[in-house]
Amino acid sequence: MLNLCFPQMNHQEKLPKENLTKLKEFVLLDFADLPHLQWFLFGLFLIIYIIILLSNGTIFLITKLDPALQSPMYFFLANFSFSEICYVSVTIPRMLKNLGTQRRSISLVACATQMCFALMLGATECLLLTVMAYDRYVAICNPLHYPLVINQRFCIQLVTGSWVAGIPVQIGQTYQIFSLPFCGPNQINHFFCDVPPIIKLACGDTSVNELLVYIDVVLFVTVPFLLILGSYSKIISTILKLPSATSRTKAFSTCSSHLMVVLLFFGSSTITYLRPKSSQSEGNDKVLSLLYAIFTPMFNPMIYSLRNKDVMMSLRKLLWK
Repeated sequence: MLNLCFPQMNHQEKLPKENLTKLKEFVLLDFADLPHLQWFLFGLFLIIYIIILLSNGTIFLITKLDPALQSPMYFFLANFSFSEICYVSVTIPRMLKNLGTQRRSISLVACATQMCFALMLGATECLLLTVMAYDRYVAICNPLHYPLVINQRFCIQLVTGSWVAGIPVQIGQTYQIFSLPFCGPNQINHFFCDVPPIIKLACGDTSVNELLVYIDVVLFVTVPFLLILGSYSKIISTILKLPSATSRTKAFSTCSSHLMVVLLFFGSSTITYLRPKSSQSEGNDKVLSLLYAIFTPMFNPMIYSLRNKDVMMSLRKLLWK
């Protein structure tokens, strides 16, 4: 996910080529400012990582094995859970390695690779949440046409598009960023290679790169969020027109879990990236990024399992076997 508001940057004048010393690696400081808590943090994030893998993996597994969950809604949920596993696997293992070995250096190639996959998977999650909102919109607002519109072929096309659409854009974005000259400090006060701290270390004018970032954000964050808002405004309007309270409760229960995940996902990223510049600091950005990049993927499976009767029944059947 991209940072929508960059810290104030003083663009340096382009230095003569002979004075540039090209960096070959960065140093991820992560939590180096807490030397006495390194092993506590290692244990904490290891437990969180295991919880994310087990919980999202379980949801992915039951949606594939349980015949009662063979519907488009759970097909999309399985893909979202898998994307969560992939996303945290891009960031947490490197952070655990840094905490465990105290060796925080990362090569430019490894940093670029981490950034590229984080951007691609972040875009995929935004698009999958949009697809899930559209699925609920058709199911509630046009239930008679649902089997025709949300058929197997269309589901596969939507999921494939969600996974593939961001790949060329994010590869291009990463290439543009790492084409910048890096000739100054190489310390990144973050736990992974995020866009803003990397651009902040670049020499010369980065205004073009910042513009490309804003365009990327519009395409993969703003537009999907507006589409989700539009879908849920029509869903809520339709639910409120249902004749009985029982019908309204049943209809809302089919989309309440997804709505909570959307609010948590976009809400945490908004708090992280849309705060006023006056309240931004590298330390706060790092802590808030933990909420978005690590704690949200941990809570999402809990929301789906606790708020969804079908998922809970499937979990019970799996445990009883």
